[in-house]
Amino acid sequence: MAVTIPLFPLNTVLFPGGVLPLRVFEPRYLDMVSTSLRSNTAIGVVLIREGREVGPAPKTHLIGTLGEICYFNTRHDGLLGVTLRGTQRFRILSSSVQADQLILAEVEPLDNVAPYVLPHKYTAMEELLRKILAQLEPPYSTMPVQYDDLEWVSARLCELLPMPLSFKQELLQLDDTAERIQRLHLHLHQLETA
Repeated sequence: MAVTIPLFPLNTVLFPGGVLPLRVFEPRYLDMVSTSLRSNTAIGVVLIREGREVGPAPKTHLIGTLGEICYFNTRHDGLLGVTLRGTQRFRILSSSVQADQLILAEVEPLDNVAPYVLPHKYTAMEELLRKILAQLEPPYSTMPVQYDDLEWVSARLCELLPMPLSFKQELLQLDDTAERIQRLHLHLHQLETA
């Protein structure tokens, strides 16, 4: 069933189950966060395809992730700090840009990728993620973990590792858990041997 949500175009890719800390300062996004908190509605996180995070509304990819506000505070620099938790992927059906350049989109939720029991040959991916998360502060260090679910492990690695955004977007768009994991595993192997 299609729903209308505001979009938060960013130079990052959020997967379901992930967390995303943000500094919010543009009036359109401050209003968006305020509305989301009042009405308990989701915000659509989408990767920018063309344009910038600030200024005129950019063009975005069509697949993104619904984000729920799970924490907010006023930061030391006076800006609003917001943490989003990814809940479900979506596809943009249509969109319009308001006068303040906020993008509203009609989206259809997509099924999340099914959990995938961690096979032995991928334990190095789990170990790598454990090492990364051990070095990070909240919200990453306090998020609920699912190390026995390779889908969750692979999604967190996609979010946290320095990889091309286009590759992260390709992995987000995949419906097949095994294919996502194989492509990520191959990419990591190529980095190790480069």
